[in-house]
Amino acid sequence: MKAIIKRELKSYFTSVLGWVFLAAFFFVFNLYFWAYSLNMGYPYLSYTISSSVFICLVIIPILTMRSMAEDRRTKTDQLLYTAPVSVPKVILGKFFAMVIVFSIAIGTICLCPLIMNRFGTVPYGESYAAILGIWLFGLLAISIGLFLSAVTESQVIAAVLSFGVLFLCYMMSSIVSLISSTENLLTKILSCLAITEPMDNFLSGVLDVTGIIYYISGTALFLFFTCQLVQKHRWSVSSKKIRRGVFNSTFVVIGAAIVVVVNVLAAQLPEGVKNVDVTNQKLYTLTDDTCTFLDALDEDVTIYVLEAEDSADTVVTKTLKHYEEYSNHITVEYVDPTVSPNFYTTYTDTAPTEGSLIVAGEAYSKVIDYDDIYEYTIDYSTYTQSISAYDGEGQITSALSYVTSGDMQTVYTITGHGETDMDSSFTEALEKMNLSVESMTLLTEDEVPEDAAALIINGPTSDFSEDDVQKVIDYLAAGGKALITTSYEATGDMTNFDSILAEYGVGVTQGVVMESDSQYCYQYPFYLLPDVQSADATANVEGYVMIVDAQALTNTEEDSETLTFTSLLETSESAYIKTNIDTMTTYSKEDGDEEGTFILGANVVDSDTGAEVTVIASVVAFNDNVDSYVSGQNLALFKGIISGYSTSEVTVSIDAKEYSYDYLTISQAVVYISAFVLIILIPVVLVVVGILIWYRRRKA
Repeated sequence: MKAIIKRELKSYFTSVLGWVFLAAFFFVFNLYFWAYSLNMGYPYLSYTISSSVFICLVIIPILTMRSMAEDRRTKTDQLLYTAPVSVPKVILGKFFAMVIVFSIAIGTICLCPLIMNRFGTVPYGESYAAILGIWLFGLLAISIGLFLSAVTESQVIAAVLSFGVLFLCYMMSSIVSLISSTENLLTKILSCLAITEPMDNFLSGVLDVTGIIYYISGTALFLFFTCQLVQKHRWSVSSKKIRRGVFNSTFVVIGAAIVVVVNVLAAQLPEGVKNVDVTNQKLYTLTDDTCTFLDALDEDVTIYVLEAEDSADTVVTKTLKHYEEYSNHITVEYVDPTVSPNFYTTYTDTAPTEGSLIVAGEAYSKVIDYDDIYEYTIDYSTYTQSISAYDGEGQITSALSYVTSGDMQTVYTITGHGETDMDSSFTEALEKMNLSVESMTLLTEDEVPEDAAALIINGPTSDFSEDDVQKVIDYLAAGGKALITTSYEATGDMTNFDSILAEYGVGVTQGVVMESDSQYCYQYPFYLLPDVQSADATANVEGYVMIVDAQALTNTEEDSETLTFTSLLETSESAYIKTNIDTMTTYSKEDGDEEGTFILGANVVDSDTGAEVTVIASVVAFNDNVDSYVSGQNLALFKGIISGYSTSEVTVSIDAKEYSYDYLTISQAVVYISAFVLIILIPVVLVVVGILIWYRRRKA
């Protein structure tokens, strides 16, 4: 077989064919690579590969057209068949030679992620999964082309047949959707011929085991068909040997049946086995929090997808399969709105967006609108919108929690004293925990409502009235919960507000805490990175928490028998307090500045009443911008605090998963030079080399 491979490789590279194949492939691939990655700055190689698939339909038939047809035309096939090499080895030798030529092209594009990495961050897992996908697709396309080349003696007919069959398979998904919007036996059979469909998983960052099996088994099947066809040609030379039945239709049927069974069994593999998530963000993998929630799920829930299954969002579909596989209590059903346009009316009065989900439990239901599954950013220079994060898991887990508990509590944010509004990511986290968020002015209320899961008092800058204080204290005395932040910018006397904190043994020191230890601050001495103490509220914090413009907290009731004071955040012992903020001339420690270890966050529990108060000594602790510095750890602290307040048995909030990387930063000089080298120079050089080798061989 090695001799066959060498013979075929020599024929490709001593003629123009192999060089033209490589030149055509690199021209198209490099054109898209330059346009998407180098010119537009997209870090995803999958965009380029997806656009380059069609060129394979054109150039692979050119590569395969002569593999069998030319030998039949020149009658050299009889020499091969009488050689001491079996027919399967001849077929495999020709096949592997073409695979080597194709692999040279694919191996070269493996360098692209490394090139892109010089200009920004590149998702390597997703990039190489996409490369694997197009390589496997190429193997199947080559085997199909090899089989069709064995059908005829004409290279041209072989190329046209190969392109026609590959193009039909390329369009098969669209053809199936035109035949029927609902799955039936005919569409199932035709879907097996959609050879580009398994590539979708590879292009989206998934190592699809079923896709690998599909391509390898399909390749093996067409190689088997080719062997059977060649055997027929071989034995037809002697009519006496036809009856030997070497080419037997039964063998073909058995071979096809084996491939079908293998793929059916592969489809039954667990979702975690057949789809390996290689995305950096683990877009399709359920988090530990969701798995813990599902372990405790004991109620049957149906998730309805308002879209036909074959046209549903592939990312959402993968996520739902993980839920369905993980828990026997979850069932996913697809409802085509064109077939059942009024299905949603059982659960909501407002028609959801197509692709939305309806999560229905035994007593409650919740609609997840498709627009909420993704987060978007807007480029105001071009007024274009792009996806920035995927929140499918967060929305689905939140809905499951709600429909199985039916317990929608309310968190009230106090207003009327110059409090700062909560930023969006923090309010969204509350909503995912099935806690509605409402603002409340104490002046207009007789008391804190009974449905309050907690109060949030976010950095008031003016004092409470005595009535306001009493309403808060009465609520806490009845076992209430409160998250309170302080602001160093509070003006005037804050005696009444301070009395709420004093009721639970918390004192606030005037001034702003600074750090002289660079390990405990970031860029500025008042951008603090305190030690995170071990507590229930900090259990999910992994890394730094940032506290900006913080005050210091003290425990004023150390001898109390009912109040349990727990420190959450502490500075280093080199920290100090600046009290003269308005007049200070330096951030450095000066004589008279109090120095020591300061508490920046504390939790207090009253064992008599069950009241719980958490105080964070900075109004910007729960701010989106500050949180971004520490990769969401302030949000993790916030969720840890609030989850301790909820009376629900299970409270879980899953963060949205970042969907995109920053654009590559490439100078215009590099863009122009790369355009010339990749799109013009490399293809032209390959063609010229091929022509020169062909010419020299012809002259010889």
